[in-house]
Amino acid sequence: MIVHVVLFEPRADLSEEQREQVMADLRKAAADIPSIRRLRIGRRVLHGLQGYEQAMTESYSYAAILEFDDHEGLDAYLQHPTHTAAGAHFTASAERALAYDYEVNELK
Repeated sequence: MIVHVVLFEPRADLSEEQREQVMADLRKAAADIPSIRRLRIGRRVLHGLQGYEQAMTESYSYAAILEFDDHEGLDAYLQHPTHTAAGAHFTASAERALAYDYEVNELK
């Protein structure tokens, strides 16, 4: 399985409408791109464990995790027109973002 992990910090000046558009673009990508097996998005949880959160050099408020069966599925996603359109909007909405791809295995 391949996971595509995106860490995202939205621009502070984004309107509620712009924030909703980012979510709508993600939902559209999930519906339109058949190689996406699972898409999850969430807001960072802060719990105050001493020394844990303070060790992070940068903070990202959101994470999106997309799952694909294989490298071909990830490539299909990255080249899909819906991803291209969503990516442009996403980039314009970000103060900063990171995206990484990992090959993962189930351990449990």
